[in-house]
This record gives sequence, C-alpha cells and structure tokens, in this order.
Amino acid sequence: MKSITRFAFLIFSIALLATTAAIMAGLGTRWEWWSFRTGFAILTIAAYGSVVAAGLSLIGLIWSGLSGSRFGFALALISLVSSLTVAGTLWQWKTKAQNFPRIHDISTDIDNPPLFKAILPLRKDAPNPSDYGGPDIAAKQRAGYPDIGPLMLPVAPGEIFQKALSTAINLGGEIIEANRDAGRIEATYTTYWFGFKDDMVVRITPEKTGSRIDVRSVSRVGVSDVGTNAKRIRRFLENMSK
Repeated sequence: MKSITRFAFLIFSIALLATTAAIMAGLGTRWEWWSFRTGFAILTIAAYGSVVAAGLSLIGLIWSGLSGSRFGFALALISLVSSLTVAGTLWQWKTKAQNFPRIHDISTDIDNPPLFKAILPLRKDAPNPSDYGGPDIAAKQRAGYPDIGPLMLPVAPGEIFQKALSTAINLGGEIIEANRDAGRIEATYTTYWFGFKDDMVVRITPEKTGSRIDVRSVSRVGVSDVGTNAKRIRRFLENMSK
C-alpha cells in the first residue's frame, strides 16, 4: 500500500509541475522574467511533462484499483485530469497555430496600409518592424484572410471618430494617440497570458458617400500571430457596423 501511495504522490508531483510550468511559461514572459522564446521552451517542456504524467496516471489508476487504495486512486485520477487538460489544451493551440498563415501584420488596405506615427517610439526595440512587408505579406493575407477589407459608412469622418475611439477602448486598447483632425487612432493591446503587445492604427478618410475606415494591427514579436490581429480587426469593424 505504501508503494502505491508513494507512486501516486510522484505522479501528482509531475502533473503539478507540468501544470505550473505551463501557467508560468506565459506569466513569466509577461512579467519579463525571461524572453518569450524561453517561455515557449518552458511550454514545450510542460507539454511533454503532462503527457508523461498522463501515462503514469493511467498506471496509477490501475495499480491503485487492483490494490484497493482509495487515496492512491483519487490522487492518480486528479493527476490524470490535470495532465490531460494541459496536454489537450497545448495540443489544440499547436494545431490551431498550424492553420493560420505565418504573418503578424494585418491590414484592411494592403495597397496603402495605415501608418504608425505615435506608436513608433514604443516599437523601436521590437523584433518585428513597423514597415509593411509588401506584396509577399499581402498575398499571404489574401489567401488566409480574404474577408478582411475596409468598412464604408454613410457618416462623415468627424461624426464617426468618437465611436471608433470608444470601440478601440472597449476592445481593451491603450490609446496612444487619438487625432480627430487627422482621422487617426493608435492603440496598443496586451495579451493576458504572455503579455504580447500588438499595435493597432485606425484611419478614417472621407468618401463621397460618407467615410472609409481602414484598420491595421501588427504584433511586436513572433512570426505568426495565430489569427489574433485579424480577429481584432474583425471585432473592431463589426462593432463599428452596428
């Protein structure tokens, strides 16, 4: 009985370490304890650790069931559930990431993307440049996000500006600049877990029938944004359309 109890504690410890590592991989990056690359490495270790814990948990369940150890069975079951949750979640994220184009710069206008101005000093040390990547990025966006395009509204730019500003704030953005005369809004968004920063610029220009709204959202780090910037732009335009 003591052997199965010790084994159950071992399994639980591995599962707990894997779960903690997965959580801290992101939070440690957000708190600037290490780089995002280190965070991803820790996440990979957590994924493998959770798979190992899940396999050992199954052995623990069988062993404790045969030996009649209720405590060992409960501990093994908890370990199995937690490790499968971590492994399953990370596997889903990996699979999801593979389905998105490897780009991190999304714009409703790929021929004349909105430019950053006020945010440029904040991006000076960012691995990803603020300059648009050109035809290659545009082609990848067309293939991956064919629905992303400008929004036309039958309202004058001056009248729609406040709604655009409120929408940017409601989506969780930190407003860096709001220039009504220029029809430009710049904001920074920070992801909750890893603390990744994405910058968004909104450009409102007059049209004969009202206003044209263009939005561009760019990640500061990483090759792929896993669809985050496109999702942000869609949400912004959907709210503006209401």
